[in-house]
Amino acid sequence: MKTTILLFLSAVLVYAINPIMLPISGVEVTHTYSNDKKELITIQREEDAVCLDIAITAENFQSENLASSNINNKCKKTFIVTKGVIQPLKLKAGISTVAELEVLDFIANNSSKNPNKYILVDSRTSSWFNYGTIPSSVNIPYNELEFDEDFEEEYNRAYKLLGVKLLGKNKYDFSNAKTAIFFCNGSWCAQSPRAIKHLVKIGYPKEKIMWYRGGIASWVGVSLTLTKNIEAK
Repeated sequence: MKTTILLFLSAVLVYAINPIMLPISGVEVTHTYSNDKKELITIQREEDAVCLDIAITAENFQSENLASSNINNKCKKTFIVTKGVIQPLKLKAGISTVAELEVLDFIANNSSKNPNKYILVDSRTSSWFNYGTIPSSVNIPYNELEFDEDFEEEYNRAYKLLGVKLLGKNKYDFSNAKTAIFFCNGSWCAQSPRAIKHLVKIGYPKEKIMWYRGGIASWVGVSLTLTKNIEAK
């Protein structure tokens, strides 16, 4: 009996501390859409039953004829891969680059539990965010981080969400700045890099900035949950 209990507790502990298990166990979050509607979403690896028996072969995974193959469309992801500029792995010295498991772990143990200190930031413009994003992320478009008198409200909102106090023109108090992960469309997308570079330039603490280089393309590429298109809700 004791052995059974110990094995059970060990299994629970593995799920609790090992990020590699998060896509299986799932991370439950509340996502707020741009229209202020909230939705309880479980982030997990979405694997339809029809996809489980696909053989891992070069033909199945890399075939030029994949789009017209007999593999169910539920099992395939398609992206435009010829746009944008490929970004480096390391954006700036002192800025950590993270991948899917680190993002999931950040959501599960930081941003969803202590949003006053941690934030997951979608740096894309609102139309992209509304079409589909990582559940629980907050939309702070990269172009709202620079002051524009015509969009002062958006500018103030951006820094308030980041925990930064505005002291005047080009003056900031970063003492309560949140630890943030920034992302955009993919490794070819320049929106989150632009946001990060601007924040570093004005003095945002580098140790509080992380970059999810893979972004939406990599997230969906491993079949992790996205929010619904707000126009389809």
